[in-house]
Amino acid sequence: MGHAVKKILELLKKKYPEPEIELRYSNPLELLVATILSAQCTDKRVNEVTKSLFRKYCSAGDYARADASIFEEEIRPTGFFRNKAKSIINCCKKIVQDFNGEIPSTMEELTTLAGVGRKTANVVLGGAFGKEAIAVDTHVIRTSNRLGLVNNINPDKIEELLMKQLPRHCWTFFSLAIILHGRQTCAARKPKCGECVLYDECEWPEKGKGIKGLGIKD
Repeated sequence: MGHAVKKILELLKKKYPEPEIELRYSNPLELLVATILSAQCTDKRVNEVTKSLFRKYCSAGDYARADASIFEEEIRPTGFFRNKAKSIINCCKKIVQDFNGEIPSTMEELTTLAGVGRKTANVVLGGAFGKEAIAVDTHVIRTSNRLGLVNNINPDKIEELLMKQLPRHCWTFFSLAIILHGRQTCAARKPKCGECVLYDECEWPEKGKGIKGLGIKD
């Protein structure tokens, strides 16, 4: 682990000692559904939708048997509701058929489910199963590039590069902390560089100028 990475982890731990997923859930199924719904949607809005959704649908079988048109309306506020409804229903049909109704707990199995890519799988692995995992969302893409940890916008490649640099026991922590940091400080537009605990470690040429940019080097 390089000095910069070690320092970044130290500063993140001081700022976010116990970062948590902002999606509300009480079991792996709920986290899986909430994460699929969170695509292109705020966690706050997803939490508003799942408050009643999770009372109605308590098992993978409940989702698998759902009436698609009704389910679409129930999740409409999260956006892209037709695709999300199709993904969740088909995902849960496979969970019932191939996994006895239980959410699988490996990357290989999770990514066989409809609507589940590596990011969603990593959220579930880290949040529901306590496994070390780096979930690469837009905040992780932006902040890891600005910090100079990566120079790439491909989520899978970024995950691979971060896994090589970060100690395994810090994967989930880093992922959660850097997402919070991206939301609260290192925003896409008008980042709060003056308040950033990582300012001295940041390699973004435009830091402090309050402009939009990823930090990708030509």
